[in-house]
Amino acid sequence: MLMVAPALLHASLWIGLPVLAAVVLAFTKYDVLTAPQFVGLDNFRDMLDDAVFRKSIVNTVVYTFFTVPFGMLLGLLLAMALHTGLKARGIFRTAVFLPQVTATVAIALVWLWIYNPGNGLLNALLSFIGIDGPAWLSSTAWAMPSVILVGIWQGIGMKMLIYLAALQSLPRELYEAASVDGASKVRQFFSITLPLLKPATFFVLITSMISAFQSFDQIYILTDGGPANSTTMMTYEIYKSAFREFRVGYACAQSLVLFVLLMGFTLVNRRIMGGTRGHS
Repeated sequence: MLMVAPALLHASLWIGLPVLAAVVLAFTKYDVLTAPQFVGLDNFRDMLDDAVFRKSIVNTVVYTFFTVPFGMLLGLLLAMALHTGLKARGIFRTAVFLPQVTATVAIALVWLWIYNPGNGLLNALLSFIGIDGPAWLSSTAWAMPSVILVGIWQGIGMKMLIYLAALQSLPRELYEAASVDGASKVRQFFSITLPLLKPATFFVLITSMISAFQSFDQIYILTDGGPANSTTMMTYEIYKSAFREFRVGYACAQSLVLFVLLMGFTLVNRRIMGGTRGHS
């Protein structure tokens, strides 16, 4: 208890108290400049009539639906490639993980140049094969796929690292016994590797979903929620409510909805995957 006391004190002051304050302020009208006024469930009723916030919920679910599974699949494939003794795997591992530790703003600025319709790298490459690239971030049809691609690319590194660590901890004798019994590599993957990776998969799934639901930086830099709110996310709407419109109470209510959604998805995923224990 003595050793964890500093971390516990820090979490209580800078996480616990703000969370408690947000829950209380969710039921108030508060603009920072005046004292909070209790309004009951008015903020939640306003959310039901807020078409933009409803749109942000849909956008967040769509963004999560595509970035999480595709990112997990690519992370697992890369981890398996690095686990099989790929040459120069240290260089590849660093290259794949580098976006994870690079500032999101810096990454967004690079992709802003890549997606530039005039002199961007992507449209320049497409022009070589005779294709006129669209205005990626200014089109309601292409803005969300463009943002999703950035999210997948940036998050692969952490998923790869977790899967690689899990793969390196798997007992080799199981694979040796399976080989003696005549099991193919594909059969070994589905009968041994995937079941034993269940705890890692659950962890990656939950952390990836939380990260996807809290996406903000790349949206702020790349699209500012546009065009026509086609890429606005829940966290971006919370930011707008609190720091542009000074509706802090309303923003806290939106944050509470975000928390409930995340908690619900976590419990559903835990129920579907049967907890975090792998098969023995």
